[in-house]
Amino acid sequence: MKTIQYDLAEGIATLTFDEQGSPVNTMCEQWWQDLTQATAQVVKDKASITGIILASAKKTFFAGADLNAMMRYTAADGHRMFEVIERMKKNFRTLETLGKPVVSCLNGAALGGGWEVALIGHYRIAVDDPKIQFGLPETTLGLMPGGTGITKMTRLLGLLGAQPFLMEGKLFAPREALELGLVHELVPDAAGLRPAALAWIARHGGSAVPAHHPWDGKHYKMPGGTPHDPQLANMLSVAPAMLRQKTRGLYPAQEFTLATMVEGAQVDYDTALRIESRYLARLIVSPVARNMINTFFFNMNAIKSGQSRPKDVPRYKPKKVGILGAGMMGAGIAYVQASRGIDTVLRDVSIDKAQAGKDYSLKLTQSRVDKGKMSPHDQSALLGHIAPTDSVQALHGCELIIEAVFENRELKARVTQEAEPMLAAGGFFASNTSSLPISGLAKASRDPRKFVGIHFFSPVDKMRLVEIIRGKETDDDTIARAFDYVQALGKLPIVVNDSRGFFTSRVFGSFIMEGAAMLDEGIPAAVIEHAGTQAGMPVGPLAVLDETALSLSAHVLDQTRADYRAEGGTYIATPGELLVERMVKEFDRNGRAAGAGFYEYPEEKGAKKYLWPELKNLFERPAIAWQMQDLKDRLLYRQAVETARCLSENVLTSVHEANIGSIFGIGFPGWTGGAMQFIYGMGINAFCDRAAQLADAYGPGFAITAKVRNAIVAHQPTY
Repeated sequence: MKTIQYDLAEGIATLTFDEQGSPVNTMCEQWWQDLTQATAQVVKDKASITGIILASAKKTFFAGADLNAMMRYTAADGHRMFEVIERMKKNFRTLETLGKPVVSCLNGAALGGGWEVALIGHYRIAVDDPKIQFGLPETTLGLMPGGTGITKMTRLLGLLGAQPFLMEGKLFAPREALELGLVHELVPDAAGLRPAALAWIARHGGSAVPAHHPWDGKHYKMPGGTPHDPQLANMLSVAPAMLRQKTRGLYPAQEFTLATMVEGAQVDYDTALRIESRYLARLIVSPVARNMINTFFFNMNAIKSGQSRPKDVPRYKPKKVGILGAGMMGAGIAYVQASRGIDTVLRDVSIDKAQAGKDYSLKLTQSRVDKGKMSPHDQSALLGHIAPTDSVQALHGCELIIEAVFENRELKARVTQEAEPMLAAGGFFASNTSSLPISGLAKASRDPRKFVGIHFFSPVDKMRLVEIIRGKETDDDTIARAFDYVQALGKLPIVVNDSRGFFTSRVFGSFIMEGAAMLDEGIPAAVIEHAGTQAGMPVGPLAVLDETALSLSAHVLDQTRADYRAEGGTYIATPGELLVERMVKEFDRNGRAAGAGFYEYPEEKGAKKYLWPELKNLFERPAIAWQMQDLKDRLLYRQAVETARCLSENVLTSVHEANIGSIFGIGFPGWTGGAMQFIYGMGINAFCDRAAQLADAYGPGFAITAKVRNAIVAHQPTY
């Protein structure tokens, strides 16, 4: 066997998981074969065995499924997958019902299929380390626990108790596992695992009642009751509708998980396992699972491992960072820096404005203190890292200064020139601009090589993505340090090359302006908003325009026109841009912050926003024909095409940054796996054919040139 070491000594059969050539144990095809062989050997040696120990030779216990292999499965593999899953469970069941006590020794993390392997043990012992994680995060990857995980967790915790761990993929540390009854004993370190296991086997190996799981006992009752209990039945009757409202039917993993939990709770254990296998086999070969595994596992790991970070540059750990502008963005950046222990100098034109920026951190932390989630001492320590000031001299010695002032080129140039001399030796400067080209802003810098774009998203404390923009002269050292700075904040950095709008703002703009263009065509505003949410976007394009401010979009349009004139050209605005300009300049509808945009915002407490009634009279054309599928496709394809253009123009240099950036930066639907994976998931030919149809009907925004198609093909991932 190449993945399992089998040893029988003094009545103890030890199965040690040790996948050769891998830093972790996975459910690879070789492991499936070895598990069958190891189980057969245990059965053969049954008379000599008094107890069984499951252990790991790796630093962790078991990592779960082989996701590389899953990326190669197609719909034709569904039946084979069902058989493989059933065979694995048969081996699990054989070990569990042999009548011998089985102990799982958890020396490290056990996630997904790894936790299901851990659950084979009648008794589970873990190292008491809060950094260790257990759980079943499959739904976050478009999958579901199907190696006995749903069936066992439901029988251990009940339908309601198991819900957050199965439906939401909530993870838990060893001590919480002990409190939940999922782990039975904790030991200080890995050296204590085997002695504790041997002690338990000694106490139970000779018991008159053979070792078994609770559900195999005569008097077992499911915690919290079964779906037949009236109170639980009432809750479950509305659960599918509530789930559909949340997922919009785009995430089958959650629906399959709920169905498996409820259906399995009404039948015997072995039948429940078959139900679980059928659902999992269908899900493994589904396009949504493939999309989500690709992005939320492989692409995410590529980002976290620093594939986009220039190599051979020493690691940088930020200690003192200055921020220019204490408005919404500057205040948010100050908070996330302070929460990571970074000394922050927050400068604005007056001490009152700077203090107001610091008060934002007070507001955020006070709510946590009031809820008991943060101690007053920790709050005071965090706030102590923020020094508000109106003096440029206070920035002296900062290793990094970030300007987060209004999107005005002249203003940004002035504050850059004022603040740069305060940088520590070897320091670098960054702009938080969302759209202005970095190479142009760098002209105000004394050293464009040390000038970079660091684009945060609002609200900074919640948005995980940060876009790092390389100007024409930005050097590798600066990019690497910007990357390290973003990771020090606990956020996800993507690195892109300079252009107008970079990647995220450019693609985001295509989404919101496509929605505005639909309104200009006469399509009802409510229909446009529903198309956005039904496609999987967090909110509709008109609502997003209100949140980001119509006035800002109008300002960016004015700035773009001015830039084109300065370059001797003329910018031709799109129908969506012209409509937004009308909303601002003709109707004084500037967005949510101004209290009026595409929506009305009642001042009464608790009152909900609603679409501005005048939209119907101003723009709607009752005679216009529309199809919901076309509208949904327009909103998704427009963004995907623009992303592919960014790739072809070298604004983007990798697919993993395209996918992670589109999901975490602009809310591209997670079920697609991101803007580029949406293309690959559809199939390149099918996507290009549909894009051509949309281009014929709705304009050149959907057109795919030969250059763009070649870039799509060249960057297609292989597994």
